[in-house]
Amino acid sequence: MSLSIKNNQPVEAIPAKTGKVILAGAGCGDPELITVKAARYLQQADVVLTDRLVSDAILKTYVRPDAEIIYVGKQCRRGFSTPQETINEMIKEYALLGKLVMRLKGGDVSLFSNILDELQVLSANHIPYEIIPGITAATGAAAYAGIPLTARSYSTAVRFLTLYKSDVVTTEYWKELAATEDTLVFYMSSETLDEVAERLVAGHIAEDKLLAVIEQATTPLQQVHICNLYQYTEKLKGRHFASPSLVIIGKVVALHQQFAWLPNSTSKELYFKSMGSLSPAANTTDKIKKNVSRA
Repeated sequence: MSLSIKNNQPVEAIPAKTGKVILAGAGCGDPELITVKAARYLQQADVVLTDRLVSDAILKTYVRPDAEIIYVGKQCRRGFSTPQETINEMIKEYALLGKLVMRLKGGDVSLFSNILDELQVLSANHIPYEIIPGITAATGAAAYAGIPLTARSYSTAVRFLTLYKSDVVTTEYWKELAATEDTLVFYMSSETLDEVAERLVAGHIAEDKLLAVIEQATTPLQQVHICNLYQYTEKLKGRHFASPSLVIIGKVVALHQQFAWLPNSTSKELYFKSMGSLSPAANTTDKIKKNVSRA
């Protein structure tokens, strides 16, 4: 992967003692999906607070050798997670030291992320910031699976949803989801997928609306699994899908057969490292506070 970014074209001069925070999306998986602006800021950043679902190739390619990289991702079901309060504190304290801080998130910064918490901390402490969008998993996965999210005669709208726990969707809304012609995209729902299928079948979803599970989308390890929702029990129920996995449901899923361009991987390897194998953020806030008190 190569992307030439000229050093004589800085994004914006950063005042020496004020500090600034860049909230940026890194794209979903494929390191070449990062935007030029995000990559340029990575080259300037003093500190990078990165999620787990950011390609290691991005960090190796763009982060300065003398910059500090701190992994602050979440993998709650595996028992490894950086509390949001800790992330907020690190962002604030590094910025108060006058650092250019890059808060790098997988996918896009504004979809199913905790950007609101971070924005509130920055605003409350009068810390300047910028928000840089990224390619979200829905558009990335759909493109690499050959599934247009909207298409004439198939769907004219898309709904972005999550079922990370059972009580986030009401019974009445399940009925609406089963009846709608909109394409449904479920984030962070692979472990509750059995319930998704059961609820939609119970709502008498049309048989021409298919389900696609896209594992490790946009990476060389991508795998796409497709079935009719009424065949879900025999084909996919109880299956464990690699993280991250995205779910697309609707008539548009049928287009995969005609327009798929990336072959399914046969590997069981994981593209993203688990949080347990990454350098933890523990004790970092204490170290920062000591530096602040000396300043």
